Amino acid sequence: MTEAFVTPELVRWAREREGLDFRAAAQRIPVKAERFESWEKGTARPTFHQAEELARKLHVPFGYLFLHIPPIEEPPLPDLRTISNRPPGKLSPELTDVLQDALRKQEWYRDYQEEEEIEPLAFAGRYTAGDSPNDIAADIRHTLQINVEMRHTIQNLEAFLRLLIHKAEQAGILVLRNGVVGNNNRRPLDPGEFQGFAISDDLAPLVFINGQDWKSAQIFTFVHELAHLWIGKSGISNLDYRRRSFQQQYAVEQLCDGIAAETLVPNSDFTPLWQHWSTVDENLDLLSRRYRVSRFVVLRRAYDNQILDNDQYWQYYDELRTKVTGSREKNKDGGNFDVNFLARNSSTLTLALLGATMEGRVPYRDAANLLNVNVGKLDGIYHRLVMRSVANA
Repeated sequence: MTEAFVTPELVRWAREREGLDFRAAAQRIPVKAERFESWEKGTARPTFHQAEELARKLHVPFGYLFLHIPPIEEPPLPDLRTISNRPPGKLSPELTDVLQDALRKQEWYRDYQEEEEIEPLAFAGRYTAGDSPNDIAADIRHTLQINVEMRHTIQNLEAFLRLLIHKAEQAGILVLRNGVVGNNNRRPLDPGEFQGFAISDDLAPLVFINGQDWKSAQIFTFVHELAHLWIGKSGISNLDYRRRSFQQQYAVEQLCDGIAAETLVPNSDFTPLWQHWSTVDENLDLLSRRYRVSRFVVLRRAYDNQILDNDQYWQYYDELRTKVTGSREKNKDGGNFDVNFLARNSSTLTLALLGATMEGRVPYRDAANLLNVNVGKLDGIYHRLVMRSVANA
C-alpha cells in the first residue's frame, strides 16, 4: 500500500485541534491507538487512504497534513466574543467550518447579484457608529415592517423569529439558522462559544444564527446581527447578558446591543408601559405579550433602563435561565427536511443557486458542495421547492 508522507507534527496538531486523545482520534479512523501515536512520533506512516480518513474525520483540509508547520488559523471576521471580560478562546473546528461555509455562500451570492446587475442595498452600511441607535432601530423596524399590526399576527416566539427572517430575506439579507455544521448532526454548535455572526456587504449581507441557542435568545441575536449590517460592521458575537448594553466590552457590541433592544422594545412606549405598582412578574408577562418577545428580552430592557437594580435583575435572570434549562427550550433541527434545508442555507440563496444550476450556469457538483448535500439529491430538492413556491403563489 502507498504510504502518505504526512508531517508528524501536523497529525498531532489535527488531533489536538479536535480536543481528542490518542484513543478517541484512533477510533475515528479507525486504527489502534498505538498506531495513531506512531504517526505522531514519525516512527510509522499512514496509508494514503488512512491519511484521507484522518483529514476527513478530524475536519482538516487533506493538504494540511503535509505542511512543515501548523497553519495559523485567524478568524475570518472580527472576533467580538466576550464573556465576563475574558478574551475569546481559539475558534473551535465547528465554528471555523461554519464561518468558511457561510463565506463561500456569501461570495457565490455576491457574484450572482453582480451578474444579475442588482443595485446595492440602501440600508447596508447606511449608518455609522456615531449615529443615533434610535434612528437605526427605527430604520430596521421600517425595513422589516415590525409594527403593532405585525406583532399581533404572531402566536409564539418561533413564529415571530421565522417572520422576521422572512422579512429580512425579502429585503435582500441572507439568513442562515443552523445548530450543526452543514447538515452533519454529529457536529453540533456550542452556543457558549458564539451566538451568531454577521457579514456586512451591500449586495449580499449575511446573518448566521446559532440554532443551538435558546429560542428566547435567538430573536435578540438575530436583530443584534442585523444592526451590524446597518452600520456596516462584520463580526462574531457572543454577548454577555449579565451586563447592560453599555457595559459590553467592545464599542460596536454596545451599539448593536442597544439597537437590538430599541428595535424590539422601543423605549418611547416601554418606559410609560412599565407599571411600577405591579410586580416584576406581572410586567414581564404583560410586556412580553405586547412586543411578542421573551420575558428575558423585557427583563434586560428594564435593566438597561435602570428600572431594575442589580439584585433584582440577577434574581429574575437566574429564575428565567433555570426555567428555560429545565424546559429544554432549545431549538431542535428535526422535522421537515426541506424546511430545515432552507433555514440552514438561506431560502434566498438556495432558490437562486438551484435555479442557476437547472439553467446550466452552475455545475451540479459546485451547487451540491455549497448546499452540503449529495449531487443526487439536487433534482428532488429543486422540484419539491418549486412545487411549494407554485402552491404558495
